[in-house]
Amino acid sequence: MATDVVELILNDHRRFEELFRELRDRSSDRPALLAELAALLVAHAEAEESEVYPALKRYKRVDDEEVDHGAEEHAEGHQALLALMEVADTESEEWESKLEELVEALNHHVDEEERTILNDARSEVPDDRRAELGRAFLDVRQDRLDDDCGDLEYVRKIARATADRID
Repeated sequence: MATDVVELILNDHRRFEELFRELRDRSSDRPALLAELAALLVAHAEAEESEVYPALKRYKRVDDEEVDHGAEEHAEGHQALLALMEVADTESEEWESKLEELVEALNHHVDEEERTILNDARSEVPDDRRAELGRAFLDVRQDRLDDDCGDLEYVRKIARATADRID
């Protein structure tokens, strides 16, 4: 299994895209897919913020402002995720609208993160350090998944806790 933090993050990003495609399909098991997305999205963001972002800020050629902006975008994603999770009827137009808001917020974040932070990390952070960060990222991510971080109450809690980051 790869441990390069850049590759691990990219793998999660691709899974988010797959889940969005599946969630748009009205015949899919939307509640189960949303539960998977919520857990992975929260675990991913928390692992990045606790292990990856602080470490990357120590590298001169990794843009600190982009790293901080990434954390702001995580907060926006938490808000959009919560808004979707709070719509009970997965067949409603409201649910469809909230899904698209989440897709838009997350796609924007993923695009920026991949073009800036991850490209910088790939070129500026040595391979062995990226592997260390990958192991730390995976450990925190798995801990959060094991703690059921995609639970509605937990998402409410982190959405409240991170609301002040949004400009």
